[in-house]
Amino acid sequence: MTENAPSSPRTPQCLVRPGARTWRCAPAPAAVRDFHAALPGHSPTPLTELPRLAAELGVGRVFVKDESSRLGLSAFKALGASWAVHRVLAERAASGEEPGPVTLVTATDGNHGRAVARTARLLGQHAHIFVPQGVHPRAVAAIAAERATVTEVAGAYDEAVRLAAEAATARPDAVLVQDTAWAGYERIPGWIVEGYSTLCAEIDEQLTEGGHVAGPDLVAVPVGVGSLAQAVVTHYRSRPSGRAPALLSVEPEAADCVLESLGLGEPVSVSTGETAMAGLNCGTPSSIAWPFLRDGLDAAVAVTDLDSAVAADDLAALGISSGPCGAASLAGLRVVLGGEGGEERRTTLGLDASSVVVLLSTEGPAANPRATGDHRRGDE
Repeated sequence: MTENAPSSPRTPQCLVRPGARTWRCAPAPAAVRDFHAALPGHSPTPLTELPRLAAELGVGRVFVKDESSRLGLSAFKALGASWAVHRVLAERAASGEEPGPVTLVTATDGNHGRAVARTARLLGQHAHIFVPQGVHPRAVAAIAAERATVTEVAGAYDEAVRLAAEAATARPDAVLVQDTAWAGYERIPGWIVEGYSTLCAEIDEQLTEGGHVAGPDLVAVPVGVGSLAQAVVTHYRSRPSGRAPALLSVEPEAADCVLESLGLGEPVSVSTGETAMAGLNCGTPSSIAWPFLRDGLDAAVAVTDLDSAVAADDLAALGISSGPCGAASLAGLRVVLGGEGGEERRTTLGLDASSVVVLLSTEGPAANPRATGDHRRGDE
């Protein structure tokens, strides 16, 4: 696989932070897993071992958690949306509010919006989805095909979030189901994070079924606002004892708000640029995710679109259907372990020839269409 990696090593944009593996937090509620198990059509997504990647990366075993098909969609986001909407509707019913349909409102870079729209359609609710610039037209069309109202925003993701929040406030029958939090808006984003815990629980079970009961030594997770990373940190940092894996976040260089925030020690917003990793093109960390990322992440890295595209092609050659965001986890680990300082970072992360690595591939190509192979042209 190494022949397809970027040919000229560069100084990586990354940060390695010793000490995160000693931090602990409360676990996600166990009811989430039971809820998802009862959903029609639900089944665990594959955890696939790729020995060729293990040989390339100089570790013992590499597994990819393949989220290219989750509850009928091509990304993991349905886990969070389904649980959060379930909680929203249950609370409305318990409070005696009008039983008629509600409008679920959200902003999205693609996958979360479609997951909310699909959940609304299946439950007989309405959906209004705000989409920023840079989301592929086919991804926008897929949201509209779920019978959602789609508003395309002439601005970045943070602007779409602002407009979605305003729209939800303006209507008494509307509820904002956003996967990022800010002061005064934390509960529903927290439910979305809880929903993602099912993914991590499956990894534990699948590794155990494969004869590896000790768990992974490193987990790499793509990051937008940080909600999935919060769920991963919660899962692996809530264990009172036993080995704690290193946790690596991966972002686009065009939208590296978590990396910048970690470097400064406080959450900051960044101006985002264009990137093929549209689902990660977010400029501000979620307020509820930030304490978990600050205290629980061992490393953070930013990758280029080329890094991600090469990783997606390499995963495809090994039978893993991954879009640019999903492939970012492999791209990020390659950057961290390669180039100047790579061996020192490997040692700090506790990786050696026997280590077990899990890469979260959060979407398939259908979730975030791209022109496969364009990056290999000679004029790049």
